[in-house]
Amino acid sequence: MANKEKYDVLIIGGGPAGMMSAGIAKNKGLSVLLLEKNTELAKKLMITGGGRCNLTNAEFDVHAFLGKLKNSGKYLFSTFAKFDVKATFYFFEKRNMKIKIEHGKRAFPENDRASSVRYVLMKNMEGVEVRTGVSVSGFAKEGNEITGVKLSDGTVVSAKHYILATGGTSHPETGSTGDGYAWLREIGHTVILPKPSLVPVATKELWVKDLQGVTLENVKVTVKIKAKKGASEKIVKENNAKKIVRIGRLLFTHFGVSGPMIINLSKQIGDLLKKGGKGSVEMSLDLFPAFDHGKMNEKLLALFEENKNRLFKNCISEIIPGALAPIVMKMADMHPETFVHSVSRDERILLIKVLKGLKITADHLLGPEKAIVSSGGVSCDEVDFRTMKSKIFPNLSFAGDILNIDRPSGGYSLQICWSTGFVAGDSI
Repeated sequence: MANKEKYDVLIIGGGPAGMMSAGIAKNKGLSVLLLEKNTELAKKLMITGGGRCNLTNAEFDVHAFLGKLKNSGKYLFSTFAKFDVKATFYFFEKRNMKIKIEHGKRAFPENDRASSVRYVLMKNMEGVEVRTGVSVSGFAKEGNEITGVKLSDGTVVSAKHYILATGGTSHPETGSTGDGYAWLREIGHTVILPKPSLVPVATKELWVKDLQGVTLENVKVTVKIKAKKGASEKIVKENNAKKIVRIGRLLFTHFGVSGPMIINLSKQIGDLLKKGGKGSVEMSLDLFPAFDHGKMNEKLLALFEENKNRLFKNCISEIIPGALAPIVMKMADMHPETFVHSVSRDERILLIKVLKGLKITADHLLGPEKAIVSSGGVSCDEVDFRTMKSKIFPNLSFAGDILNIDRPSGGYSLQICWSTGFVAGDSI
């Protein structure tokens, strides 16, 4: 295999982490080569947040931010000491990209365009040599030193230092196919088996298709394994003890449910499905978590009094989305053409039960093609997070989703890309 020219830094992966590290290293006066297998950089970045790019979470307290990463957060304190959320805001706003903060502290470009984020990264890495459409097959090494990157055409590109930023396995259509995992195993690094971590949930009920695009704000979801018919009281109590309760935003889709709350619950739902089997997990939706049954009854009585001469189907749409009204009426066994003044007390009580306990069955989690984030990656115990360098190969660093860090949706993943990418590039 023929060796190509040698650089100070060679980066594999042209996503957000790779682009950040490339710009930082170049601005230190180093010669930098970035290799990307796609024909364009930041392909996945362009579809994040529905194309708006949720570039970070505006939680400026480092302890609070890293606390959201569960057991992974403990590794990142030294990394965030060098580049935290405040640094991210400064980095982009200094380069004339204004940022706005929305519900859940989600931060977006003020113009709602992911292309603005990419533009800033591209400008910051001016002078970096970029080669797209390049297929890498692995690393060359001697002892505990990486000596080159092997390309599929048989050549080897060499550098003094290497940064691996190939991402995880979510949205493989954008190039995140976990290639880097195999290369790391070959040279002796420990890689935790990747799996979809933050994904939408497919449901058994077909009526959810009629609600595609409907969003419920501040809905309470209670998740538990359904008790099988004839189950003992002890088993029922055990299942109820393991129920999970969350309040947040839920989005109905053509296959089931999504939205930040569901996506962040997906790993736990998946664990329950493994335990109970397909179709064993029930999600109960409380559309009015701020009202107990008594207050809900008062709310309906007031609504019915104001609309007593209207048809029930027109009245109920004042407090729930119109597309949801027919489903609620069917579950409450109420005829849509009934006049409000004819609704009985028993019918009203059943309606309250449905509004505060709309049942959906989780059938399965969607695959990596729909995942927001995949878990798994290189073991954090084999990385020095003060520099992002490998503890096995001192001239190899890591950045972004290649690391085994669990994180929720809401800008956390990209912030980890910015922080690890900055430190990887800055520490060379």
